[in-house]
Amino acid sequence: MEFDQVIRQRRSIRGYLDKPVPQALVREVLALALRAPTSLNTQPWNFYVVTGAVLDRIRQGNVERNLAGVPHSREFRMGPGYEGPHRERQIGIAKQLFAAMGIARHDAAARQDWVMRGFRQFDAPLSIVVTYDRVLHGSDIAPFDCGGVVNCLVNAAWSRGLGCVINSQGIMQSPVVRTEAGIPDDQVIQTCVAMGWPDDGFPANAVVSQRKSVDEAAVFLGFADPH
Repeated sequence: MEFDQVIRQRRSIRGYLDKPVPQALVREVLALALRAPTSLNTQPWNFYVVTGAVLDRIRQGNVERNLAGVPHSREFRMGPGYEGPHRERQIGIAKQLFAAMGIARHDAAARQDWVMRGFRQFDAPLSIVVTYDRVLHGSDIAPFDCGGVVNCLVNAAWSRGLGCVINSQGIMQSPVVRTEAGIPDDQVIQTCVAMGWPDDGFPANAVVSQRKSVDEAAVFLGFADPH
């Protein structure tokens, strides 16, 4: 794909075909992602690519502990809940997704099922757990760099026909992830990326999120031509 096509067409994928992703293709995608900008070339990121029985155990442990009321143990801070325009955008995308899936406002069972899908990493055939080196914990730069590499990762995947969704729901119970993926204590689990072949018949996959315009997001200063 051309670069502009990838950026404009990519969207979060929450429904996948039951079809494995070849390791060679994941390596190709990661090799592209690793060209992401990074502060002073520090490259604080690490990737744990899990599939098959390992991913199934992570899914099962995450679901069981969440259903049992075990408090989440995300290692990367989520911060306070969103308010104002950020909350409005959060609600907006939820409405788009629920409308696409035919989930009514008061359908508690369907909404709970959607939450369960998130806990299961949307049943994707593959997940990439992203960590950064604990020696850098407390610095804002390391997670910033990881955000950059994840952006490159999902775009590189899309250019190869793969869909992704960045999904911290799937790793809410970090002890399960750490144990099953063999993540050492010298790394902090930041997020995960569910990945696979998009199911074009899954309604939520057609949802395109609404974005700010350039005029809303940017301020231009010092230009001779105001336009």
